[in-house]
Order: sequence, then structure tokens, then C-alpha cells
Amino acid sequence: MPALTGRIRTPAATYAEVLRTPGAWKFYLAAAPARIGIAMTSLGIVWLVHSSTGSYAAAGSVTGGFAVAEALAGPQVARLIDKYGQTRMLPITLLAHGLAVALLIGLTTQSAPLPVLVAAGVLAGGSLPQVGAQTSARWSHALRGGPGLSSAYALESLGTGVAFMVGPALIGTVSSLASPVAGSILATTLLLAGGLSLSVQRSTAPPPAVHERGTGKARLMRPTFLGLIGTNVGIGLFFGSMQVSVTAYALSRGSPGLAGPLYSVTSLVSLFAGLAYGARRWRTPPLTQLAITLAGLALTCVPLLMVETPLQAGIALALPGLAIAPFQILSAVLAQAEVHPAVLTQAFTWLNSGCAAGIALGAAFAGHIVDAHDPHYGFLLALLSATAAAAVAVVIRAGKRCRESRMTVRG
Repeated sequence: MPALTGRIRTPAATYAEVLRTPGAWKFYLAAAPARIGIAMTSLGIVWLVHSSTGSYAAAGSVTGGFAVAEALAGPQVARLIDKYGQTRMLPITLLAHGLAVALLIGLTTQSAPLPVLVAAGVLAGGSLPQVGAQTSARWSHALRGGPGLSSAYALESLGTGVAFMVGPALIGTVSSLASPVAGSILATTLLLAGGLSLSVQRSTAPPPAVHERGTGKARLMRPTFLGLIGTNVGIGLFFGSMQVSVTAYALSRGSPGLAGPLYSVTSLVSLFAGLAYGARRWRTPPLTQLAITLAGLALTCVPLLMVETPLQAGIALALPGLAIAPFQILSAVLAQAEVHPAVLTQAFTWLNSGCAAGIALGAAFAGHIVDAHDPHYGFLLALLSATAAAAVAVVIRAGKRCRESRMTVRG
């Protein structure tokens, strides 16, 4: 049975076999606190700014500035990482991010004007370390295109799922019971601790790449990969809309402490969906799986338009989780199959940046929509975002088939 990428033809390795790769356990576990910190950061900004301004629109604007900066600066930092290596560049970005978050907290507590807060958010987002892209590149380097790659990326999705299950619940609990400032400090501390632990592990870090002139750029700009970035923008719109809408829903029901747990329901289901997905091989072509997965995500958003009680919301929020982890696994595997190895960190970072750009737009739009109407309109925006991502997946699948048909005719 062919493996997920279409490139590997031997049976995939099990999770245990993948984790027995030398150094894998160490870098995988080292990244765990950083993943949780990243999962807390943007939602922590929502809490932090809303507590100071009382406006979801303001909170969405600062979070949007954070995400836009992450989207624009992330690939440039990844380019330096490909050139100079993770162990040299990661500590620098960690230091810059810690200082930027400290500045944002200080300005928020002093009730600084919104443009100043947005500028601080931009600094924090532009310096956010792309830990997921760096661990994905470590897996690719360690396994060197072997049959364990799809299982490794499923483990990456598992790590992300755990982080986005624990992180939002943790930031919501700390921000509501202690203070939003304490929540943001905790998020940054976890990110710094995990990132520094990862940076000292030199044996599994990919070496600085030797670029062949033009080759890497040409592989990075392939149509299928560009389409993958588009689907990640759609998923980011979905995430940004959900972050603001779920928080607003909990507050509108007089239960602010429920915001984190409600948002974590999706991640909990995604965690198990990713484990189940990565445990078997699929005969359906990956691009077809991608289109089906995103169409399923759109359909599972429909019940959110009708929820009234927190119990109904919890059940409805579980459904989208069935599609999120499979999408993330497919996105990583397809990217690895498309791009040149010399730009692999950049490729994973571009996917993250597409998602971050979508989060920026989604959070900003949802903030204004929720302020003007109610949280259900924010859920509608999430549904439209997932639908747009599915449409992009259908287009890139059709384009890939068309190019393959032309090559067959020419051959």
C-alpha cells in the first residue's frame, strides 16, 4: 500500500519506531513547553488587551498586528535559520520575543493608546520563534525521507494538539482567576524554557544548508505548495474567528472561566483524530484527502450557528476537531514532498505564516463583528473561512491533475 506522500512505498514506521530515532525523544519533549506557550500567547493577548480597554475590537486589532508580524517576519527568520542553523538563531529570537512581550505587558498596564499597543504586538509577533517548523525540519533531517515521516508529522500534530488543548485552558484559567498579566507571563516563560532546551540539542539540528543557486527558490514557489499556503490562510481565518468568538460567547453567558475549556474541546478531539489518522495508511491521494478534510471542517461548523447553552457549545466545538489534525498532517507531508530540502524550514514557516496571517484577519474581523452583533456571527465567519479553505484545496487538486495529465501526454 503506498504511503501518504506518494514518494515512500514501504510500510510506514510505527510511532514507537519513529521515537527510537536517535535524539528524537529529547527534541520532541524539549519543544513541548514551547508549544504550550505559543498556544497561550495570542489568546493571552486577547485577555490582556480586553482587560485594559474593555473592547474586543481593540483586542482583535492587537492580536491581528501580532499575527501579521509573525506571518511576515517568520519566513525571513526561517531563511536565516536555514543559512546559519537552529542552534545559533533560536536563542536570539527567544531573547527578542521575551523583551517584546515584556514591553507589551508594561504598555497595557499603563493604558497606552491603541496604536502603541498594536506596535508592541507587532514586535512580539515578529520575534515569535517558529518552534513547530524547526522540530518538523529536525524530523525530516533525522529520517531523511524514510517511511516514518508521516508518523513523525502525526506526532508533530499530536504535540500541537496537546498544546492547544492545554494552552487555551491554562491561559483562560490563569487570566480569569489571577490576572491577564500573569497569564501572559506564564505563556512567555514556557516558550523561553522550551525554546532554550531545544536550542542546546545540537546533534539533531539540521546543519546550515548549502544552497544550489535558484534550485531551492524554484521548488519553494511550486503551484501546489503555494496552494497549501492558501489553505493555511483559510485555517488561520477559522482559528482567529474561533478564538474571539468562543471567548465572547463565554463572557456573554456570564462564565468567563469557560472560555479556555470550551476552546480546548476542539483541540482535545483533534488530538485523538490525529492519532487515529497517523496510525494507518490511506489509499486515497493526499490532495483528495485534503479537499475532503477541509470540506468536512466546513460542515462541522454549521452546528455552532445554533448553540445556546454551554453544553451545546461544547458538543458543537468538538466536531471541527475531527478535521484539524488530519489537515495539519497532510499539509506537512505535502509540503515536504514539494519543496527542496535546502528550504524546508522556510517551507514549514510559510505554512505557519499563512495560518498566522489568517488568524490576524480572522481575529480582527471577528472582534468587530462580535462587538456589533453577537458571537454567533463570529462562528459564521469561521464557517465561511473553512469553506474558502476547502475551495482552495479543490483548485490545487484540479491544477495538480491537469499538470500531471499534460506531462503524461508529452511523455
